[in-house]
Amino acid sequence: MQERGRFIVKILLIYPYWLENRADIQDISVPPIGMYYIGAVLKKNHYDVEILNWCTINETPEEIEKILLEKKPDIIGFSILQANRWGGIEIAGIAKKIHPNVKIIFGGVTPTFLWKHFLTYFKDIDVVVIGEGEYTFLNLVKYFENAKAHRLKDIRGIAYRKKNEILRTAPAEPVHDLNALPIPAKYFEYRHLALTRGCPGKCTFCGSPKFWGPKVRFHSVNYFVDELQRLYRKGIRFFYFSDDTFSVDKSRVIEICKKILEKRLDITWVAISRVNTMNEDILYWMRKAGCIQISYGVESGSEKIRHFLNKKITTDSIEKAFAMTLRYGILPRAYFIYGCPGENRKTIEETIDLIKRIKPLVIHFFVLSLFPGTHLYDVYRKKAGITEDIWLNKIEDIKYFETDPDLSAEDVLSFGKILRERYHEMIPEIVDTISLVDKKELYPMHADFCARLGMTFDHGDYAHNDAIQGKEKIAEKLYLKALTYHPHPSAYIGLGILNQKKGAYKDSIKILSEGSGYFPDNEPLNICLGVSIMNVGDFNTALSIFLKFQHSKQALELIVNCYRALNDSKNASAYNKKLASTA
Repeated sequence: MQERGRFIVKILLIYPYWLENRADIQDISVPPIGMYYIGAVLKKNHYDVEILNWCTINETPEEIEKILLEKKPDIIGFSILQANRWGGIEIAGIAKKIHPNVKIIFGGVTPTFLWKHFLTYFKDIDVVVIGEGEYTFLNLVKYFENAKAHRLKDIRGIAYRKKNEILRTAPAEPVHDLNALPIPAKYFEYRHLALTRGCPGKCTFCGSPKFWGPKVRFHSVNYFVDELQRLYRKGIRFFYFSDDTFSVDKSRVIEICKKILEKRLDITWVAISRVNTMNEDILYWMRKAGCIQISYGVESGSEKIRHFLNKKITTDSIEKAFAMTLRYGILPRAYFIYGCPGENRKTIEETIDLIKRIKPLVIHFFVLSLFPGTHLYDVYRKKAGITEDIWLNKIEDIKYFETDPDLSAEDVLSFGKILRERYHEMIPEIVDTISLVDKKELYPMHADFCARLGMTFDHGDYAHNDAIQGKEKIAEKLYLKALTYHPHPSAYIGLGILNQKKGAYKDSIKILSEGSGYFPDNEPLNICLGVSIMNVGDFNTALSIFLKFQHSKQALELIVNCYRALNDSKNASAYNKKLASTA
């Protein structure tokens, strides 16, 4: 910590837990990249700052008080979305009880639009940052560090209390040159990166346009690749590119992909984009550079509903983008929204028909919700005459159907059930129709794509979905398809395990032995082979395989079992001791 003026500043940046539990937390379980930019600006200015991902700390609530007592923060900044605002409020209350003088700052999308609400009703919150927070937060830290040298009213982009009055200062300038921000990877480890700020779309259900402004801003290619390379050197190999529309500037993305290849960054990554920003050239380079999944907002099969949502994409562009993405061995993931104005059985059937044509391999279905900062929310407030006091209720959002007398909760629940059931019925057929582009340089990537997808049905997300029929058969087809393109360890392992489950150990040994020939040092593959060999009673051969991997706890357990089967109690005892020392 650095001694700066009146006291030693200890800063925590916290991403709180959400109000409701979720089955799928992949997209929201990590702190927003903005927290890391704020942390980097503070670090560059020699402040002691930690980023705490507390999205699940409510599962062990005793940890909250324990950590706050240990850290003794002077300032806590909270990254607040609509879903985690109550988590932030609760943690702020605990912090104030333990450290009455701690300063609590709320920032993020929701406080930007509900700043007066937070400061009116929640006295533990001292300041709200409105909009982009990097330099505003830094200025607040300097103020709290030495109020005599700074004036709160001169800090742009904040709201605060003065006696009984709530005041808002002039808006802060957005960060026009994103490259001027210090690279967070110099100080932190994370997987979510962003090339851009903003989105070319103006969807009525999204707060991005109002938060980021009308123009898309970019990091340079070199900034973005430098950030990736720094994280790669820290051992990170998988990334989420969390831009609203990663491919809005095609030439910039292609240049990034070429740089990834030039620097030999052996990474995999996923991205979010719009169907009308894709073409074969960009998909080719994205796949070559490690992209394995692209998420597209489709929203509805009804053009009328897409028009209402201001989703300016055509059915033709949707179909083309999904077909191209899948052909290049990138998993196309779709977002659909139901329960929209005018939703009925006919529009749901239109959505189902579109799903049949575009064949997405993953879909996330959402009920249309209204959030502060969106056009739909503004329309609803004016029409219903409600105030922001509605957010005193412990709710994450307002479902659109709750505001529309023509839509009942029963109807919307039924729509969701129909969509999911019909999609799950389609999945085996969707997999059967996969046809990948015939480019030999992509064959190893095609093998990887098929193997990864097979694992999804074998022991991944789809494996636990009882609505999907014939999952093991689908997995087997995909593993075999992978091997028609190129040897792949996961495909060999998958086929080996499927045969083990059937008790077909000789078939398992045959396929795993072939895989071991290509990948003699692959530990999971060879251990799987050894297990099959054990099951036909050849413990000497199995032992010789396991001994090559005796650094592994799993291998050590199997070595002990082999020695016991061979009645070699001396070696069994020796390896048992070795195993115990690794526990």
